[in-house]
Amino acid sequence: MGFHHGLSGLNAASKSLDVSGHNIANSNTIGFKKSRIEFNEMVASAMGTGQCPGSAGAGIGVSVAAVTQQFSQGVITPTANDLDMAINGDGFFVVSTPNGTAYTRNGAFQLDKNGQLVTANGDKVMGYPLDPATGTRASATSEPITFPSGSAIPANPTTKAEIRLNLDARAPLAAGDPAATPPIPATPRQTYGTSFQAFDSLGVAHPVSVYFEKTGPNTWEVFDGLDDPSATPPVTANSLGTLTFNEDGSLDTAASTLNPVSLTLTNGAATPLQVEIDLSNATQFGSAFAVAKITQDGYAAGELTGVSVSKDGTLMASYSNGITRPEAQVALARFTNPQGLSPAGNNNWVATADAGPVIEGTAGSGSFGSIEGCALEESNVDLTAELVGMMTAQRAYQANAQTIKTQDQVFSTLVNLR
Repeated sequence: MGFHHGLSGLNAASKSLDVSGHNIANSNTIGFKKSRIEFNEMVASAMGTGQCPGSAGAGIGVSVAAVTQQFSQGVITPTANDLDMAINGDGFFVVSTPNGTAYTRNGAFQLDKNGQLVTANGDKVMGYPLDPATGTRASATSEPITFPSGSAIPANPTTKAEIRLNLDARAPLAAGDPAATPPIPATPRQTYGTSFQAFDSLGVAHPVSVYFEKTGPNTWEVFDGLDDPSATPPVTANSLGTLTFNEDGSLDTAASTLNPVSLTLTNGAATPLQVEIDLSNATQFGSAFAVAKITQDGYAAGELTGVSVSKDGTLMASYSNGITRPEAQVALARFTNPQGLSPAGNNNWVATADAGPVIEGTAGSGSFGSIEGCALEESNVDLTAELVGMMTAQRAYQANAQTIKTQDQVFSTLVNLR
């Protein structure tokens, strides 16, 4: 039995060195999770075979029970790559490989020539497509994340514009009062006006002007331009409606009427271009005319210029036309027993029955961790501990070799008895 003790110890120490060597070799591998070797004692006989009470069976060495993975959190390090991601907490990135679905903690991602988000090995990162207008999910199932790289996003025609402004309550009536003493001259329409750019279906910008004339103490008429009697033919602006204000300066929306601006186009775009003007936040206070904010929902075609990621995994794409919109949300997966996952190489794991059912979701929901953008998770290997473990395994190997040597000497003495 003595030889078996030593042989099993040598095998166990050798396996321990293999595990430590693998951990050390991957100490700089992004998202790597270290392994730990676990041993079992072996005995010569089982319980209940007629031994005296309290006696123990003879030990015959050691065996390797398992090599288990340790999924503790690795250090998160900032990077300069906008597409790098790190999971802070529970969860795995879901990737599609040529062999099926796999899971990884390595968030070193990039865009391939087709605009798909992939790993360094070309595995496709899975996520949920989002409606760019609302940011809500466009699909309940995950699919490869794809950006419109290499081709422009189509133009979006303007349908609505919001203008937030204040009309001066102290302004005289636009028509003036020649009979007053002194006479009050008429107020030119261009005194109170503003403009913005509206986009047609081809993404071409067209100026839209809005002017205001005071027609009563709390009433203003809205026009889409200026009159030009000298033009051929003469130009007369269209009245879009009236704004009526309450005594506190707020807009009386029930009494106000406003029609959309209609532009006739000749450049091949859809015509007419109708833009609804939202003036529901207009005020009439005794302060100077001022435009606080103008927004409109149209834009020209644009090329992808950058991607940023939020803590819930939402990928915000920026385009050359100034638009930033959500494109997708990164899918995460977790398992009841992550140690049951099977390593598949390339920083990937595959699901097994021992890991339990896969639970898919998104960062920040349930018990899923958050996602850190422009960052990567380093391996959780402690080099100091691994080196100490290697020295311990080396000593164990030497000691077990010594037991074999001693057993051999005893055996030789026995054989040489005369």
